[in-house]
Amino acid sequence: MKIDSRILQEIVNRIGAENVREHEEMAQHLSMRVGGPADYFMTPQTEEDAAFLVKLLNENGIKYYIMGNGSNIIVRDAGFEGVMIQFLDNYNTAEIDGNLVRAKAGIKLKVLADMIMDRSLTGFEFASGIPGTLGGAVCMNAGAYDGEMKDVVREVKMLDKQGNILVLANDEMVFSYRHSICSSGDYVVLEALLELKPGNKEEIKAKTDDFTARRKDKQPLEYPSCGSTFKRPEGYFAGKLIMDAGLKGASVGGASVSRKHCGFIINDNNATATDVLGLIDLVKRTVKESQGVDLECEVKIL
Repeated sequence: MKIDSRILQEIVNRIGAENVREHEEMAQHLSMRVGGPADYFMTPQTEEDAAFLVKLLNENGIKYYIMGNGSNIIVRDAGFEGVMIQFLDNYNTAEIDGNLVRAKAGIKLKVLADMIMDRSLTGFEFASGIPGTLGGAVCMNAGAYDGEMKDVVREVKMLDKQGNILVLANDEMVFSYRHSICSSGDYVVLEALLELKPGNKEEIKAKTDDFTARRKDKQPLEYPSCGSTFKRPEGYFAGKLIMDAGLKGASVGGASVSRKHCGFIINDNNATATDVLGLIDLVKRTVKESQGVDLECEVKIL
């Protein structure tokens, strides 16, 4: 897809040439380390520039996708036809006032969790090992162990497709399992206000360290992956369903079902996106045939 030169120049003039790249290889930006090039890769530095960009792209019918650090995305080998907009190092600050934390969408959860721990605030330990950014975590109501984002989010600053900035309270976010009002793609998370509780720093660190140790023990963190590949089916655990279907270690090309945790598909031998997607299809088909359960991807496929 080629953006009209007039529109592209308007974007460059607004957000800066250094923040606009063409034919950007996405594998270097995604945790699975697979995927072809995006036609355009843009990194707006302010929420005003992001609002300008989203409005302009929508008005001109140009497809785009908002990403953080790429921990939950697979781009097909043919690439992404459109504009990838990244909120990461360009949008990653946070401020703490008492028990309230206001943080930008691009801050990594581990970085934010460490900041929160340093201020002796509790309630965010669950997020310390989730390999994503705050924006993605709010959008999909990310969770682990004893918490979810809906438990700590007080309000969210959002951007709609018309470039309007609005603030939604927790009960307006329609949080549910791995879902929020943002899941439809009609809104972009710009920042979130979190409300936590005073705690004991040593206890917070001990809990965080325990969660980290459990992850290292049970998850294949040594290989590129997107974390848990599938959502948890109601009444089941995806990893156990996959293991019981005899798929531990199953592979397609350079992608494998982790022997350490069958809920993870890993890139352990220079996989392509086609390999990963082929293995996802094999797992879904086999689990459905052998156990009658439909697995739904937690990973977004572009």
